[in-house]
Amino acid sequence: MEEIKNIFCVGRNYAKHAKELGNEVPDEPILFSKPTHSLASADGSTIVFPAGRGEIHHELEIVLYIEKEIPHDFEVSDVVKKMALGIDFTLRDEQSELKKKGQPWLKAKGFRNSALITDFWDFPGEQQMKETEFSLIKNGDLVQKGSINDMMFGFKDIINYCNDYFCLGKGDIIYTGTPEGVGPIGNKDELKLVWGSEEKGAFRVKL
Repeated sequence: MEEIKNIFCVGRNYAKHAKELGNEVPDEPILFSKPTHSLASADGSTIVFPAGRGEIHHELEIVLYIEKEIPHDFEVSDVVKKMALGIDFTLRDEQSELKKKGQPWLKAKGFRNSALITDFWDFPGEQQMKETEFSLIKNGDLVQKGSINDMMFGFKDIINYCNDYFCLGKGDIIYTGTPEGVGPIGNKDELKLVWGSEEKGAFRVKL
């Protein structure tokens, strides 16, 4: 696994996902972060999640690996050489309560094993990615499917926005948003992360 220094995430980057949760569609990226202690590998193992804290929702995402500091003028393939699939797990009930109070989401987003990720592979370029869908299979059923064609903010916009506020560097990763179809996980669920027709990672849930 490549060294990971910081984890940045983009919220509500797919309009249908924002609407399925009753959220406003944003006019600029919504950013949050997770601690590196929240990382977990989709390597076929059983992963333990917190029980007794309400529903835990899966949010499948494309993850970009930043290879170097971001220059003033760049193309995405200049600074992103690898990518992965990941799941931004969310304690949905806790997040809802935090939002009502106007408080940060960290408790609902940064818990142990909340940043699941597959192994990285070579970034194929945005054009090829536009022709490939990514999906999440739960207990044999398709629960999420997405395409970067449906993103409201593209990779370059996201990278620029994150860099303007946080100064990206080598080893930083970005979860780029989830398509519609998010939902709860349950004990002993088996999930697979798929790029095109290729399984990139899998795991079993333990609550």
